[in-house]
Amino acid sequence: MYEKFYNFKENPFNLTPDSRYFYPSEKHQETLDNLIYAINERKGFVVITGEIGSGKTTVCRTLLNRLDSRIKASLILNTHLTSKELIAAILEDLGEEPKKGTKAKLLNQLNRFLLEELSHDNNIVLLIDEAQNLSSRVLEEIRMLSNLETEREKLIQIILVGQPELRDKLRHRSMEQFKQRIALQYHLAPLTEEETGEYIKHRISRASTNGCEIFTPEALDKIYDYSKGIPRLINSLCDRALLNGFIANKDKVDVDIIEESIKEKEI
Repeated sequence: MYEKFYNFKENPFNLTPDSRYFYPSEKHQETLDNLIYAINERKGFVVITGEIGSGKTTVCRTLLNRLDSRIKASLILNTHLTSKELIAAILEDLGEEPKKGTKAKLLNQLNRFLLEELSHDNNIVLLIDEAQNLSSRVLEEIRMLSNLETEREKLIQIILVGQPELRDKLRHRSMEQFKQRIALQYHLAPLTEEETGEYIKHRISRASTNGCEIFTPEALDKIYDYSKGIPRLINSLCDRALLNGFIANKDKVDVDIIEESIKEKEI
């Protein structure tokens, strides 16, 4: 509704993860670099955690868009699967028709596929989002998948992405063997106050046709106070504030508009 008023090509604060709007904060860029390194070096197992709305999925989307042609990825979003359903979903995502039969037959099919891809110098990545929802039994199955390897390298690179509950789950004594398999574990922290302001300016510059700054410095400070640097909360508040600014016919979003928007969101 407000896009034309503020000279936007599109909504700059859409809540849907969009790699075009990836903001390379120190933490987000470090996470992305570590993921790319782990995949290219065939490290096997990586765990990325972060608070709700911290930008984990956007990092993952950016990662998938930056993989070269020799890297094939399976992205699993449904984490309420049995171990057999998970293996079948991985095969389907990689373009293979899962064979009917037992879980063991599916594992053999996946292993043959991975070996074939390795013979062509291709690398396979399994990325599971919202991994904190995985049952202990499925987590154990994923650990077993990490055993698919040659004498020299892993056949599949596994990335688990989830909320802090995933980190807590992996601390349990029963997960000791799982933890020993993890080559890299990284927690994605919120943006700093300075990064929050730069994040907002970055998204506006991506969507703007004239590049004008819209939020006043005081408004940016208030947005950080409310969001504590969580990108999803920043997006939600900025979207509401731009709508209120449009309704009030103001070309600048000041602290009063932000405070009004916060009150509306808390109702």
